[in-house]
Amino acid sequence: MAENQNNRRNFLRTSLALGAATLVAPTATIAGLPAAVKDDEFKIAVGPYLQSNFNNAMTILWLTNKNAAGWVEFGEDAGNLDRKAYGKAELGLMQANSKLNAVTIQNLKPGIKYYYKIVSKEIKDFQPYKLTYGETISSRVEEFQNADVTKKEVSFLMMNDIHDRPESIPFLLNLVPKGKQDFVFFNGDIFDYQTDEKQIIDHMLQPCVDSFARHTPFVYVRGNHETRGKFAREFAQYYMHVGHAAFTLGPVRFVILDTGEDKEDAHPVYAGIVNFDDYRVQQAEWLKNEINTKAFKNAPFRIVLMHIPPRFSGDAHGPKHCTELFEPLLNQGKVDLVLSGHTHKYMVHQPDKNLNRYPLIIGGGPKAGSRTITSIKADQHKITVSMIGDSGTEVGTYTALRK
Repeated sequence: MAENQNNRRNFLRTSLALGAATLVAPTATIAGLPAAVKDDEFKIAVGPYLQSNFNNAMTILWLTNKNAAGWVEFGEDAGNLDRKAYGKAELGLMQANSKLNAVTIQNLKPGIKYYYKIVSKEIKDFQPYKLTYGETISSRVEEFQNADVTKKEVSFLMMNDIHDRPESIPFLLNLVPKGKQDFVFFNGDIFDYQTDEKQIIDHMLQPCVDSFARHTPFVYVRGNHETRGKFAREFAQYYMHVGHAAFTLGPVRFVILDTGEDKEDAHPVYAGIVNFDDYRVQQAEWLKNEINTKAFKNAPFRIVLMHIPPRFSGDAHGPKHCTELFEPLLNQGKVDLVLSGHTHKYMVHQPDKNLNRYPLIIGGGPKAGSRTITSIKADQHKITVSMIGDSGTEVGTYTALRK
């Protein structure tokens, strides 16, 4: 998990520098705040929303409309939030004077429900030897259940290729029978390109907060469209991580790959300022190590999540490079399931003993009639996949039995 830790350190270090350079636009009323808030009043712009790597820790993120210092109050009793957690300090400096907050609560008890609220204190003036605070605000009390990584079953949902259609997030979630999900996975291209912070709030964070993210974490990997636009280099600050990662939950070892751009690095639209080929090569080396770890080998099941499929996604440079680099390792590692997006055409590809020895599930596209949400459940004996189209009917299924 060293790569995850580095990603989180980089995320938090960057968030400290966000400060006044980040613009937060007024948003809809946040639960627990007054219905009428003046535009110039200090307020929570979006959040809280949850992220996790399921190692008895939960990261809580939120944004305020002005620079502040923030923390989380939490406990096992909704009426007694008797503990506090702060953002990770860097070089002795606690997170402060920023609009973006990321607080990780450590050493949680497996399977226990926790209650929490976020608190922010406005920093009105920051002088070298005098700091002036303003108003203190907080959210209502929310709750989440810390996952037990030794649990016998795991359940999650996958959405992909929303492409700046935020209304699709609650719409697709409502197609799935109500039930407890361990997390929601966004498999890339939730945006067309990265423009600014307001787009991230309005087109993803707020719909997630309104729908589920205050009590259920989501995990996110970039698609090729998230690599585009003037805000692409700031985009990752708003999430726990958006690149490659691995974690174990229940009977599944989850491996996430960031497949980068589908265009060649030398394409004129990138003006010589990207290097996705080397990035994918580095991930292939990381994946080579991952498939030889005890956590990977000993897991009853191994699921890989990657935006660009390792096969069946055309002849562009990026997809071909993914096939070249990743497919031999996926076969070598005897992966049980690969989940992808990108093609905008939902499909279930069966294993092939000569090519992809793994089943490949590709989710649908952004337009009405092609949208999908995929429900995945795994226990000690099998993985079951059900892909639901936006008409509410099942458009793809797969069952993988333990080998």
